[in-house]
Amino acid sequence: MAFQRKTKIEPHQITGAAAPLSSNLAGRQKRYFVSMMIRTACFLLTVITPNPWRWIFFVGAFTLPYISVVVANAGRERETAPSAPVIPRELGS
Repeated sequence: MAFQRKTKIEPHQITGAAAPLSSNLAGRQKRYFVSMMIRTACFLLTVITPNPWRWIFFVGAFTLPYISVVVANAGRERETAPSAPVIPRELGS
């Protein structure tokens, strides 16, 4: 009796739903972390630097939280067009 090797059949995707957020969570967390470290540096430089540069770093520290959230959540849009509709095969073939 010979054993037949079953090949793994990839399921057809029948929905246009986007990939789950958990699939790219690590990359988004890393981008957010880097942005917040830049913000922390801006706050420290606001205290240390003289007057003209102080305001530039203050504006950076003030606006970076909004920019960080937008950048961390970016890339959620669909990257490719949905595939062609799945045509069902006849049962038993």
